[in-house]
Amino acid sequence: MYVVTGATGNVGRPLVQALADAGERVTAVSRSKAHLPEGTDHMRADLTEPETLRPALDGAEALFLHDGGAGGHGFDPRAVLDVAEAAGVRRVVLLSSQGVVTRPESPSHGGVMRAIEDAVRESGLAWTILRPGGFASNAYAWAESVRAERTVAAPFGDVAIPVVDPADIAEVAAMALRKDEHAGQVYELTGPAAVTPRRQAEAIGAALGEPVRFLELTRADAHARMTTFMPEPVVETTLAVLGEPNAAELRLSPDVERVLGRAPRPFTEWVRRNVEAFR
Repeated sequence: MYVVTGATGNVGRPLVQALADAGERVTAVSRSKAHLPEGTDHMRADLTEPETLRPALDGAEALFLHDGGAGGHGFDPRAVLDVAEAAGVRRVVLLSSQGVVTRPESPSHGGVMRAIEDAVRESGLAWTILRPGGFASNAYAWAESVRAERTVAAPFGDVAIPVVDPADIAEVAAMALRKDEHAGQVYELTGPAAVTPRRQAEAIGAALGEPVRFLELTRADAHARMTTFMPEPVVETTLAVLGEPNAAELRLSPDVERVLGRAPRPFTEWVRRNVEAFR
């Protein structure tokens, strides 16, 4: 049996589906219940209170660990991992971030996420660490303006990065949860090609069958918008990645293809599957 934390998230949802499609028993863990595949169990738990996770871990072989944004807010990864080990869990797959190595100066990446990775490595469990770059699903932030005005507003319209489809992350996670051969591996996960915000807007328009206009924000305007829902240090790191990606953030990783035996999905494929969000 496999336990998926963050089961309602952009990676957790397709991961639960991938495991269920493979015929595996899955317990989906989240604070609230969402639609789940038939036969999947659901339990409510809060990772900042590790003991609430204990019932879900009873009889589990492996744990997919995603802090759900709780890192730095009362989330103690060592306590969670201790509960997992005591329950008999043998393997943990951690959803981390590329920023752990590309932005080590960032408090959220080089600080919080690095500490979580260290806890996983030192846990005594077999481990696999996933470090995705930017998510294709970050485009959901444009859904409201696309629906209302057929516009996308973003900074750095012609700066391209290789965003990754969360479904690819989920499929890699499913393989790592189920197969011993992935123990001790760190996988960097990117899309197959770098894509600019301007091209992303065009891809959304093509999927809708209507033009979507791109409006370029200044860095200052983007900063002001983002600080309404993100901490200042995270905003600064995000804008640095979007505006001045370093060589490591531009690299096309082979790891999705290494694990899955196929190329990663392009942004256009993510849009095609999720176009209803923009109608």
